[in-house]
Amino acid sequence: MEERQMTPNGRETEKLYDKDSHRKEFEAMVLSCEEKCTADGKKTGYRVVLDRTAFFPEGGGQFGDVGWLDDTEVFDTHEKNGVIYHETKEPLESGQTVKGKLNFEVRFDRMQQHSGEHILSGLVHSLYGYDNVGFHLGAEITTLDFNGELTEEQVRDLELRANRAVFENVPVQVLYPTKEQLKSVNYRSKIEIEGQVRIVSIPGYDICACCAPHVDRSGEIGLIKVVSCERHRGGCRMTILCGSRALADYRKRQQSVTEISVALSAKPEKVGEAVLRLKEQQSHLREQLNRMQERYLQQKLAELAGNERNVCLFEEELDSIAARNFVNAAMEKCEGVCGAFIGTDENGYHYILGSRTMDLWAFSKVLNEKFQGKGGGKPEMVQGSLSGCAAEIQKEIMEA
Repeated sequence: MEERQMTPNGRETEKLYDKDSHRKEFEAMVLSCEEKCTADGKKTGYRVVLDRTAFFPEGGGQFGDVGWLDDTEVFDTHEKNGVIYHETKEPLESGQTVKGKLNFEVRFDRMQQHSGEHILSGLVHSLYGYDNVGFHLGAEITTLDFNGELTEEQVRDLELRANRAVFENVPVQVLYPTKEQLKSVNYRSKIEIEGQVRIVSIPGYDICACCAPHVDRSGEIGLIKVVSCERHRGGCRMTILCGSRALADYRKRQQSVTEISVALSAKPEKVGEAVLRLKEQQSHLREQLNRMQERYLQQKLAELAGNERNVCLFEEELDSIAARNFVNAAMEKCEGVCGAFIGTDENGYHYILGSRTMDLWAFSKVLNEKFQGKGGGKPEMVQGSLSGCAAEIQKEIMEA
């Protein structure tokens, strides 16, 4: 069994968050303050040990709490063998009494996400028998990995059931069963746990071993939103937003819909239809433009006398397929280089070159070097981009 590390007063740090997950402030004594350094001796801050703390250390897929000890900022919290270390930039004096204050907005947000994850994981396990094999509570999103796939219909049903759990406002219980009691408890756990097992129970929805603080009742989660669920390593990865994150996401999406609604002169609930109509109109206009480009390029080809050695076309805008078709057709009328350049002197040009008689791969290397370009292809056809003046580029082509 691993030896337990003790604080200077001979015991593990008293974990106030286990007794009250909503505690925001507390008083404690500084037992030690050690300078923290990297392997090469560079100082990175201090590790403060208290006799008791409401700061939850990193664990169970959740980051460590942040906040303050008096006026000293705590930017991370870790635990090793029962002792909790508060990471600070400034030192604190051993023996002094400090007032700890959590950044409770951050703590509560994490509790909302984590408790929402428990409900969804419990539902997936009870309904489909899949295990949660990965959990990451990030600063913006939370991801859940399951060892089985879920259909779109199943995901929608899970989201509905999870939010019913929120609306029912059921208690979130923390249990410390004895070894004998634990034998009769059917709980979820990804790892073998030595010593006292801490169980988080959401009656009717989940029962799981977990060391992290949670909300007191499911109603505090506010809302559970499944953002996506995709195939992942033989199972699926679900991305969720809970509580304040779900609200912020809804506001952002609502703002986007409002802006689109105004731009398209459509009611918010009709923006989908309006976008589809716009897409159809754009497709129709694109077809018209392509036909016009074809007629224009056919006219350009008709103007060729048939005895030109080289042909060079410059256009500010031109469909790339139309440009390639022009080059292919022009190659039948001239013996040298046929080129189409799309763009402007200010922004540069995309080019397509074709020839039946010249090695264009070698020629394009010279052209790219002279006009700061890049590209390549086969000896009979190359494409790329370059910068320069149209007159100078055309001169280079016509003299090839």
